[in-house]
Amino acid sequence: MHGSLTFLGTGTSMGVPTLGCDCPVCTSQDPRDNRLRPSVLIQWMDSVAGLQRNVLIDSGPDFREQALRAKLKRIDAVFYTHSHVDHILGLDDLRPLSFVTFRKFGPIPLYVTAETRKVLERIYSYTFSAAATYSNRAKVELRTIGTMTGEKTEVHGIHFIPVPVLHGADQIIGYRFGSVAYLTDVSEIPETSFPLLDNLDVLIVSALRHKPHPSHATVHQAVGWANRIGARETWFTHISHDLGHAETNSNLPEDIQLAHDGLSVPIRLA
Repeated sequence: MHGSLTFLGTGTSMGVPTLGCDCPVCTSQDPRDNRLRPSVLIQWMDSVAGLQRNVLIDSGPDFREQALRAKLKRIDAVFYTHSHVDHILGLDDLRPLSFVTFRKFGPIPLYVTAETRKVLERIYSYTFSAAATYSNRAKVELRTIGTMTGEKTEVHGIHFIPVPVLHGADQIIGYRFGSVAYLTDVSEIPETSFPLLDNLDVLIVSALRHKPHPSHATVHQAVGWANRIGARETWFTHISHDLGHAETNSNLPEDIQLAHDGLSVPIRLA
């Protein structure tokens, strides 16, 4: 089964342009240097149901703008990587789409680790608390996923496999689905996670900047992982304003490049 992956956002927690900054990237006229907060959209045609499936990984604070750009009318599921605000703060913007989905299919499932679930239940208590009285709450449902090696979650015939990675001192998760892996906010990939990344066509991994950072990979680190994993193509995301799109890509191999908002790549899902 084939589908597509669209980069809804490829920026850092502060986005690019960054507020108050007049550096060459923040003032660039190249639209590929404009980066919303990180998220991807996976789409495929469900021949059994006769409709297109739409699955998100993360819904950050720019989700409303991203959904409008992508002309999204319905969401089938959302997978969350971790609980930082640049990955979860668009959850409330799922509301109008959840109303559409709920009428035909029930609440949108939100797949989370136990840690992320606790944060979402606290921040969005008016949505998830049994005592909440907010009548216009999103029609969504939290579903806790495990992170043990080999665990998987099926969404309309596609298996999503958590890939544990480190984000500084925190363990978070990326996901593998079909021949694709999405790993954002990574500072280290544990040895036990590399077998989950065998035989990839497409690797998506974060590469913040050239200068070391305590909780994010440098371009040099990310290139090293890409070479070790050996995917047919590698795209970098979670990119800061330190990296100009055209200049950085001119110094990278053709099969390892910075992604940009709106980029869509064909993927093999099964």
